Amino acid sequence: MKFGAVPTETAEGAILAHSVSLGSAGRLRKGRVLGRADVAALAAAGTEEVIVARLEEGDVIEDEAARQLAKALVPDPARQQLRVTEPFTGRVNLLAEGPGVAMLDVSALDAVNRVHPMITLATVPAHQQMSDGGMVATIKIISYAVPADALQEACAVAREAIRLAPPIIDTVRLIITEIPGGAGSKGQAAIANRVSAFGLEMAPAVIVPHEEAALARALSEPNVGLTLILTGSATSDIDDVAPAALRRAGGLVTRFGMPVDPGNLLFLGDLGAQPVIGLPGCARSPALNGADWVLARVMCGIDVSDGDIAAMGVGGLLKEIPTRPQPRAGKTTRRGASSA
Repeated sequence: MKFGAVPTETAEGAILAHSVSLGSAGRLRKGRVLGRADVAALAAAGTEEVIVARLEEGDVIEDEAARQLAKALVPDPARQQLRVTEPFTGRVNLLAEGPGVAMLDVSALDAVNRVHPMITLATVPAHQQMSDGGMVATIKIISYAVPADALQEACAVAREAIRLAPPIIDTVRLIITEIPGGAGSKGQAAIANRVSAFGLEMAPAVIVPHEEAALARALSEPNVGLTLILTGSATSDIDDVAPAALRRAGGLVTRFGMPVDPGNLLFLGDLGAQPVIGLPGCARSPALNGADWVLARVMCGIDVSDGDIAAMGVGGLLKEIPTRPQPRAGKTTRRGASSA
């Protein structure tokens, strides 16, 4: 593509690079392919020179280039749970078809952005929780056209690198343990709202004393889906009441603690085929915390390994929750567990 200023009388067939006023006759918008009448109007307005772009052999116009790259990334929108918009000014958006989690092949997406600086692809972070219609990615061809060979290379490496993982969990139960003078069911609405974001309605919470045997009995009640545990007292160790109760009920604790703050005191496990998340106390707040990241993946059937949680530490320093009993920058610091 050739770009630059040319005499107005030679601009027919070129793409107008910048909008130009025609005075009382109106305005020509950038991106317009100039016709004979446009050139005459520019000349009549006293415009002797315009900045234009001219396609060369092998160039692909911006909208078509964006369309082709979108097709390479999302060849099967229904299977990939994405909606592809029509191109406009070199842009195509990829939107979530329902709630879910963004699944990205990061190496492939990096490769797309390394092909040519005029071919760009921006996405949400990997494993970002999405709502219906949320923008997962946007393709933008910066220039008015790009070389066909560069576009072909970008399309080749794109290889279906974006999809949405929809929820697979169909039921969620919440078990709350109580202690005298504790928080009780406080925060239940915040947790229910998290579940409803995936299109589910959570059943009324089961409330039991903060005792290993009582919680183990509640866990043993039949349930097919996901179990959330919110304890009246912070879970301070892998042998504390809630993890011990899960093991007593025949389950397994696969991870205790996470390098995300707020959210340190989460634990993850399973009870047969049923995933179990021990929520940190900060889950009582609607503010983002580490449990949100784990909940989103589990809801959408994405495996959460010990290594996955360990890797959440980079970027895991989240906004402080003002209501926390043990804020990061409190007047005093004590050793041991917090209410994170």
